[in-house]
Amino acid sequence: MSRTFIDLEDVMQKITSPIRADVIENLRAGDQVLISGVIYVGRDAAHKRLVEALDRGDRLPFDLQGQTIYYMGPSPTKPGHVIGSAGPTTSGRMDAYTPRLLAAGLKAMIGKGSRSEAVKEAIKEYKAVYFAAAGGAAALIAKSITKAETIAYEELGPEAILRLEVKDFPAVVINDIYGGDLYQEGKAKYRVRAEVAG
Repeated sequence: MSRTFIDLEDVMQKITSPIRADVIENLRAGDQVLISGVIYVGRDAAHKRLVEALDRGDRLPFDLQGQTIYYMGPSPTKPGHVIGSAGPTTSGRMDAYTPRLLAAGLKAMIGKGSRSEAVKEAIKEYKAVYFAAAGGAAALIAKSITKAETIAYEELGPEAILRLEVKDFPAVVINDIYGGDLYQEGKAKYRVRAEVAG
């Protein structure tokens, strides 16, 4: 029996971060992408600090315009590696802060799990995109990271903001600017199949 191998690059769109508006306009829920360029890592403690800085009118540690934030819980880095295991953390923890950051220019987020209705509406309003990273592929994701450095809130330890340089970071579009929601679409397809089978 012959086997057919699929080259992921043939089915995945290559995009660059910071992400341009025209690229976001062409993305749809379900699209698979390979992201290269610069992305930032921040979790809830860092998000809280960023929003507080915006509210005070302070300068942020990086320019949010067009940027991507990855919700990641890094593990210790082994000798000879750029970063430890780099899997996504639950995105819902950042929902309280996300609309404010999107209003300030953030364009993309990478994490796991669904977003609140307020975040989905903000994604549409501010023309942003939410990607999911594969939860079980932390070691694979780490291989796409070519450089990592702490740039802000170092006192937060694992919650500090990191600047990553990535090449072909794999992700899938969950929420797009048109209201597309891969998680909801998946549930709807499952319900239809269940009704047909039943």
